[in-house]
Amino acid sequence: MDWILKTLQASPELAIFLTLAVGFAIGQIKIKGFGLGPVTGVLLVGVLVGQLDIVISPTVKSTFFLIFLFAVGYSVGPQFVRGLKKDGLPQIAFAALVCIACLLVAWVAALIAGFDIGNAAGLLAGGNTISAVIGVATDTINQLDMDAATKTQMINQIPVAYAVTYIFGTAGTAWFLASVGPKLLGKDVVKQTKEYEATLGGSIHEADASEEAAYDGTTFRVIKATSDFFNQERTVQEVEEMLVVKGWPVYVERIRCKSTGEIVSDPQLDTKINKGDNIVLNGPIDTLIADENFIGEEVADVELLDFSSEALRVIVANKAVDGMSLGELKLKKERHGVIIRKVHRGKATLPLLKEVTLQRGDIVEVEGRKTDVDRFAVYLGYAERPTNITDLLYVGAGIFLGGILGSLTLHTGNVPLSLSASGGVLIMGIIFGWFRSRRPTFGAIPEPAIWLMNNLGLNVFIAVVGISAGPDFIAGLKAAGVSLFIAGIFVSLVPMLIGILLGRFVFKFHPAITLGACAGSRTTTAALGALEDSLQSKVPALSYTTTYAVGNTLLIIWGVVIVLLMS
Repeated sequence: MDWILKTLQASPELAIFLTLAVGFAIGQIKIKGFGLGPVTGVLLVGVLVGQLDIVISPTVKSTFFLIFLFAVGYSVGPQFVRGLKKDGLPQIAFAALVCIACLLVAWVAALIAGFDIGNAAGLLAGGNTISAVIGVATDTINQLDMDAATKTQMINQIPVAYAVTYIFGTAGTAWFLASVGPKLLGKDVVKQTKEYEATLGGSIHEADASEEAAYDGTTFRVIKATSDFFNQERTVQEVEEMLVVKGWPVYVERIRCKSTGEIVSDPQLDTKINKGDNIVLNGPIDTLIADENFIGEEVADVELLDFSSEALRVIVANKAVDGMSLGELKLKKERHGVIIRKVHRGKATLPLLKEVTLQRGDIVEVEGRKTDVDRFAVYLGYAERPTNITDLLYVGAGIFLGGILGSLTLHTGNVPLSLSASGGVLIMGIIFGWFRSRRPTFGAIPEPAIWLMNNLGLNVFIAVVGISAGPDFIAGLKAAGVSLFIAGIFVSLVPMLIGILLGRFVFKFHPAITLGACAGSRTTTAALGALEDSLQSKVPALSYTTTYAVGNTLLIIWGVVIVLLMS
């Protein structure tokens, strides 16, 4: 053990990776569906490792934190900028008001409880589950005009307050929005949500289910045309129109002529189909099973199914598609033969209802025959082909320019006002992410790389914070643990209550939209999942994306503001 201790002290980088490994393991443990999560797990393990008197350069912490912030900005950039347009302004205003409530409630609670700057910043971070506040507040405290010992004491209090308040901030917010929220928004919110789905092209009848189920996967089947419908010669267009079930298309992909045995590999809308021909249908499995009765029996024709199909993610970049509904897109000739499986906007997956509109920067998962998919991808925007290459020029330039932006400082008396390097990098990440959605031919950061930048960047930062604060953590917890936990409950729930009241009486949002916007404004993905389960619908995701982008930006910047208010 003595050898291990000396090794960790001599090579503190090993202590970081030990903290990551054990912290992630603890964070994955769940009891009755609830776990600490990786961030809290890493922080607590870091505190334990910090008892070994390990010194780590603060440069390590800052470097990984900037990587994390750029990834956050890059991810939310398209939704943030899009929300500034007219149709997104109500949700922008809602999110801004909720975020202001988060700041003010934390500030007032800190003043009432007599907390210092460090505890106040940690209370804001943990109660609102926004880990990045730890880094931003630390940067700002370091700029204050006070002695180094006082700064260190305050900075070490931030993770203490964060750890105490984070657990309820996550679990309590999810419970409140999913269980209490619907009761505050009127009677039978589940039924109201189903009715709202109907206005978007869905169904309010439980037996029919939601339209998006028809999109969840596609299949190809060979059916022999033997029904009475083929007693006369039909065209591909006539067959496809007859096969439209539930309002979504089924496509004729290939035909084997009974009379000649020849295969028509690329049938056009006016291609003829006769009784006895084998045809390949492309569509959702449940729809094909229903359609089989209208055509004939399924047959085994391996040669007819010998063609390439493709599943592809496409970035929406075409101006003509921006604002187009899924129902309108269905009628476009470029869409023929292609099934839309999912639409992703930021961290949310949208419900596939006819009146849901696409935005530039959305990721559309499509599937079909390769030639059809390639044609549709060109129409939508830019095919996101699988790649493991990250444009590090784009990443490096963004972080550098953001740091330069954040270093600009204005002084009001003895108080320095600046975004700090972290705030500047966040804003530059938003700009670079938005620009990538407009010009997706460069600046690519694959989704796995984004995940790594987010999780490795944040958790290495948190590990170093925990290790550095370890010696003072226990003392700080004993001094203010109970009062921090009680204050954290108010900081977590009061802004959500304010948001629910704003959505119902001021903005007059639909209840599901209000709840999704509350979850987004607080950047609580766990609450979104709980809402979708509670309301049996993905409608809350429609308001989650824009408000999440605003919340992620403002709440991080509040790390600067809370320090200035408390100082």
